[in-house]
Amino acid sequence: MKDFTRDERIMMMLYNPGTRAGLVAELEAMRLQLTPSERRLGRLSKSVLEKLEGMTDTEFDSLDLYPDI
Repeated sequence: MKDFTRDERIMMMLYNPGTRAGLVAELEAMRLQLTPSERRLGRLSKSVLEKLEGMTDTEFDSLDLYPDI
């Protein structure tokens, strides 16, 4: 399973509609709205997308994106 950084997990929590495919679609749509000055968000979303593409739906479903705080 892929290791996600804290920032990557936060991004996933913010954009996650509940499925891996849905999250990929949301992140791709968000990337189209980024301005040139938002390079950090672009790099972060690219990293998340690469990791999501390398995992299965079952692996994604086993992620605990919303741990008890």
